[in-house]
Amino acid sequence: MKKIQDYEKVYVLDTNIMLSNAESIITLSQGGTNLIVLPEIVLDEIDSKKSGFDEINFQAREFARILENAIVLESIKKDLYKIIRLKIENDKNTIIDIISKEEYEVNIKNVSLNIINDRKILEIASFANNHYKKQVEFLSLDIMARTRAISLDIKTDALVGKDKDVFDFEFTKEITINFEDLEFLDNQPIDNFDKEYKPYNFSYCFKVKYSDQVILANIQNKRIHILDEEEIRDQIITPLNKEQLFFSDAILNHLYNVLIIEAKAGSGKTLLALSGALKLVRQKHFQKIIYIRNSIESLDKGEDVGYLPGLEEKFKIYNHPLMDSLDYIIRTEHKRKRNKKNPETVFSELDDSEVTARIEQMISNYGIETMWVGEMRGRTLSNAFIIIDEAQNMSNKTMQMVLSRIDSSCKVVVLGSNKQIDNFYVNKYTNALTTLLKSTKNENRLVNTFAIKLQKVLRGPITEWAEEIFSK
Repeated sequence: MKKIQDYEKVYVLDTNIMLSNAESIITLSQGGTNLIVLPEIVLDEIDSKKSGFDEINFQAREFARILENAIVLESIKKDLYKIIRLKIENDKNTIIDIISKEEYEVNIKNVSLNIINDRKILEIASFANNHYKKQVEFLSLDIMARTRAISLDIKTDALVGKDKDVFDFEFTKEITINFEDLEFLDNQPIDNFDKEYKPYNFSYCFKVKYSDQVILANIQNKRIHILDEEEIRDQIITPLNKEQLFFSDAILNHLYNVLIIEAKAGSGKTLLALSGALKLVRQKHFQKIIYIRNSIESLDKGEDVGYLPGLEEKFKIYNHPLMDSLDYIIRTEHKRKRNKKNPETVFSELDDSEVTARIEQMISNYGIETMWVGEMRGRTLSNAFIIIDEAQNMSNKTMQMVLSRIDSSCKVVVLGSNKQIDNFYVNKYTNALTTLLKSTKNENRLVNTFAIKLQKVLRGPITEWAEEIFSK
């Protein structure tokens, strides 16, 4: 059996580390190089989370499965503490010390259970810091717990990404071309015009030298595909700027089967995705539209909501972005039809009851469904246009599970904003949206991806004003 001096590091893990990714104990162990310490309170908290369909419930069950493969190596007592050493029977030989105590020193008067548990965990961490005769590192996603640990002279880390992980890919580039190049631009290899082309350069603005003319193009199989703006604009929602044109073209283009969109609030990402989806279903390219939204609401309440087709009240409550988009599309379509039919007639808005009825009919006609991530396990999604919204609130594990349910007959649009993260277990460096955006750095032969950032706020001046003030 290895002695404590044979381990390079000792990690004491908080509950939230395990609930963000149960396999953290395997990763942090580094094949038995490091010792993992779990306070007994962590086991209790994880055990209380095993039931349910949310991500933390899945991680709790994953952790239980990991422990099933553990054997007890030894059990010792040190002062008032009991240490049980386990070995995870896998090829990486992870060693875990579970430390418990019959009575803790915390003052429970007028203190919530969460705080009591945090202090019990830190009491174990403090003991470990002295017992192992080497610097112990306490890992937690909770800033308050880490701050308390620092006050106890315990080294801490969040384990949630660093500034070095920041990336800023140029999904859209602008280059200058000669007038004589215009005739031969379409379908030409991009390398002929951009020697510094990268796999993540999906869209180009070709500015004609000595002219105001600009040609917009997306790159397909390393060749230039000039946008057919007339075709792109022929839908209920018309793109209003070049980024939206690039996005809409990628939606309608059958080459791309995975689109990854990072966009500011009010940039029209959900509206454009839905508008393009409606057009493709209308053209019989897909049978239905599936809307998947992940947020704090879905994490908290998805277990109780279930599968939500149709125009039910709960459908409306938990899918406001989708319902707002359908509402806007219905009103926009009505306005255009009335203007074309009787241009001189004074336009009258639809009342709310009529809009509700038309939304219900649209949901039925286009096979619009909404899903929660918790009830996707075991399912296979086919022949569908799939919109995954609020991806910045998804962990990598959840996104992996969702995408693994989608077969080759589908098209997937992933939407999100790293400025609107509500999930305590991820941040801008570690969430699924960032991971997918980073994946575009290299070519992928399995799927044809497209990515873009929608930077311009179009919802209105108040939204834009708020972005300017609060994003500094």
